[in-house]
Amino acid sequence: MSMAQQKPLTHIVVLGGGPAGGATALGLRKLGYDVSVIAEPRPFKAVEGISERVLEGLRNAGFNQALAKLPQPSPRLASWNGATNSANTEMLINRSELDRGIGQDLQAAGVNLIQGRVGKVVADSDRFTVEIKDEDAQSVSAGFLVEARGRSAPAAGLARLRGSETVSLLQYWQGEPCQPQSAAESFQDGWAWMAAWSDGTRYLQLTFDVATADLPDKAQLIDHCNAILRTLPRAQPFIANAEPTGIIHARTSTPILCRKAVGDNWIRVGDAAMAVDPLSGNGIFQALSSALQAPAVINTLLQQPERATLAKQFYQQRVDHLFHRFARIGRDFYASEERWWDNPFWATRRNWPDNQPLHQETDPDSLQVVSMPVVSNGLIEEHEVVITNDQPLGIWHLNGIPMAPVVRALQNKEQGISPQRCLETALGMSPESAAGLTRWLYQNRWLKAER
Repeated sequence: MSMAQQKPLTHIVVLGGGPAGGATALGLRKLGYDVSVIAEPRPFKAVEGISERVLEGLRNAGFNQALAKLPQPSPRLASWNGATNSANTEMLINRSELDRGIGQDLQAAGVNLIQGRVGKVVADSDRFTVEIKDEDAQSVSAGFLVEARGRSAPAAGLARLRGSETVSLLQYWQGEPCQPQSAAESFQDGWAWMAAWSDGTRYLQLTFDVATADLPDKAQLIDHCNAILRTLPRAQPFIANAEPTGIIHARTSTPILCRKAVGDNWIRVGDAAMAVDPLSGNGIFQALSSALQAPAVINTLLQQPERATLAKQFYQQRVDHLFHRFARIGRDFYASEERWWDNPFWATRRNWPDNQPLHQETDPDSLQVVSMPVVSNGLIEEHEVVITNDQPLGIWHLNGIPMAPVVRALQNKEQGISPQRCLETALGMSPESAAGLTRWLYQNRWLKAER
């Protein structure tokens, strides 16, 4: 019997059928919950470049149909700070096709997939009623709500931390069929991302600072963007022998962190919880990072409400940590562009969100054994973990080995006893296992190097 079956099953509604909403729904189905997902088709064709790490995350989430027809990786050029790098590749995906595949995976798992746009959401004392704007004007009632409509999800009155206000202007061009490829390039007032599909469709996006870009009114936006594109060397292969469609799509790219991403009967996942600058190229990966944790949090809130505080603490800590981690990645990449040091676009972004390093070199003296919430058997439970100055959320297991007893044994070992011998005698580890773990401890600076 699953943990979810200890109490009567609660109907859960997920608003949004992208990777974050889909991963949450699939995780909840594995726990035995009745799940409805309300998904609205994208209003325009969207291209996105994903890495092997993103692909692995989608696979781990259980998306089989969604991954069945993905293209092969294609070349990617990056021109930054006057230097061009062509070593990387990325897989160019059609987000509409990916979302359709996610929908097929949801239906195969027994999720009730409803095609339509979310209308009014009414919260009563213990239930949510969601109106759906479709031909039938139906509504869905549920005891738990998952907000997964991305960066543009309504704030619902919640406090949010916002980074530099950023807008991305997307335009499609059409040219002759070509080899798929993509490129990124910095320029004085922002940066550009370009992609070409085999059918000749070109995707050209420029990203600006909202406060200082001095953009023209809507009637002149197309000419303004096209004038910039014609000055960018990396853009020329994408606009050569191609024509713009004449449509501009404006999308916010502002980093946003929801200060409260979970309540007693609701949770925000993916970009609805935290969304960072698209420069990192990890949008889907970071969305999955929170969504894969959400089912255990929801399960705890519904099945073991006495642990609600622990479950909410676990989730909010991870959302906050992920947001700042990805924000610092973006910060450091912006700081690597030194040609327009005083330009407001670059000046504000190379100093946000803080001046803390992305990673700290682990100090062996910083290791502590503390009790923290972790995911265990589909629930959030409190266990002893090891925290370091570079791993503030703690490490519970390493390849199935609980790390708290390891650190405690090493901290209490007698002088003259080697770490390997200590692990063998104190924890009963085999010589081979103790030797392998000891090497890891030295390599990751959990042990001081011997002189």
